[in-house]
Amino acid sequence: MLKRVVPALVGAVLVAAGIGIGVWYWRGDTPPSAGGAGNAAVPPISGTVQNFTPTNPGRPAPIDRFYDAGGQELTLQGFGNKVVLVNLWATWCAPCLKELPSLDRLQAQLGSDRFQVVAISVDRRGVEAVRPYFEKLKIAHLALYVEPEGHLAQSVGLQVLPSTIVVDSRGLMLGKLIGAAEWDAPEALALVQHYVDQANKVTQN
Repeated sequence: MLKRVVPALVGAVLVAAGIGIGVWYWRGDTPPSAGGAGNAAVPPISGTVQNFTPTNPGRPAPIDRFYDAGGQELTLQGFGNKVVLVNLWATWCAPCLKELPSLDRLQAQLGSDRFQVVAISVDRRGVEAVRPYFEKLKIAHLALYVEPEGHLAQSVGLQVLPSTIVVDSRGLMLGKLIGAAEWDAPEALALVQHYVDQANKVTQN
């Protein structure tokens, strides 16, 4: 089950049949071409990330602020030259909690000066709500981020939790996945590595 986010952050349950999850495009997006297998810029999409939707061209990430565990304000533009996998989640969202350990493992495997998983809780009670779940799930590699006001999800047009966005080193949103995934599965690692490699090419040029 997925959770729909409304402005007041009150969840209503959406039911997805099997692995089919309804995915919509950001306004102005062009659906990816199915014939682009030979194009190096086309990300590998299969398996657990089969519902990932690339955005072409990329769109600037919003400047809405969120907070780290110490209350410091951050934005998605504040991660330097890193590709950032932004995951929006909440403690009251069961699929989110199931997905979170795989995001932790992804960070452990690929986290570097070129890539970071940024999992942002939208719980209205902020750090107070999130910290016990990090401890319960033994989250060891993810930094704790919260956005209790719900502005970030609204700015990117996401209404379902969990949702994940790829933001490149230029601050552009390059794609999204609505719903949960196993982010340390081989196909998910390949998808993330694709965007890191593309960012490295941009930097070298």
